[in-house]
Amino acid sequence: MVLPLGDLQQTRITPVVTYAIIALNVVMFLVQADRGDAFTMAYACTPWEITHAKDIDQPILRPGALADARRGPFGDRIEVDPREIVPHAPVAIPVWLTLFTSLFLHGGLQHLLGNMLFLWIVGDNVEEVLGGARYLIVYLACGVAGSLAQIAAAPNSVIPTLGASGAIAGIMGAYLIWFPHNQIRVLVFRFITVLPAVIVLGGWVLLQVWLGFQGFSDVGENGGVAYLAHVGGAVTGILVAFLFYDQARQVKAMDAYSQGWRPQPPQGY
Repeated sequence: MVLPLGDLQQTRITPVVTYAIIALNVVMFLVQADRGDAFTMAYACTPWEITHAKDIDQPILRPGALADARRGPFGDRIEVDPREIVPHAPVAIPVWLTLFTSLFLHGGLQHLLGNMLFLWIVGDNVEEVLGGARYLIVYLACGVAGSLAQIAAAPNSVIPTLGASGAIAGIMGAYLIWFPHNQIRVLVFRFITVLPAVIVLGGWVLLQVWLGFQGFSDVGENGGVAYLAHVGGAVTGILVAFLFYDQARQVKAMDAYSQGWRPQPPQGY
């Protein structure tokens, strides 16, 4: 097990937007806990709803569930395993907006904490390069791109998706391109050490690609981790990183200068 704990690269800014995104995710998690599953399922993103521009406003059977249903002893009713019922609820906004609302919902405390940890580690450096407004746009764009990748793979899926993972994968992808040699403090089993970002984040991205294609044939049929959303978000973040590569080099140079590094004068002879 490898768990990132933080990077060692300081920034010259206070990452206000990153902190605001983390705070909003925490607030929304508390709202989810207060409003219950109906609220969460209403504002999650469902591929079928997006591709058909229509809200599924009540729980439905998972496709294929009737094949597994058990008929009562007198043939007068059908008993269905509750696990075959997909929870849904009416949403008070156009369904396409769930592409954005779903980015601030999470399936549990562990899901939330894991995502916010990664954002806290990489977000400040990426925000410093892009600036607050552009960083927020890129964050949302990566999240939506991740959702669209998942939808493209299973456009008729009725399984709701939610979470900030696609957006954060995009920020991680940008960080990986701009700061591959930054040292990241990690917990490896019971030991704390440091590893370069290219190992920690690059390894994570490759793992998502491998897991995504391993389960490609079953995408959208069951719940679980939306690996293709991670891949879609990461690819978008990497593309953005190449667009702003020169700006990232300038920021890195200014960071190094502010931390005491000075170019050495040429030696005469």
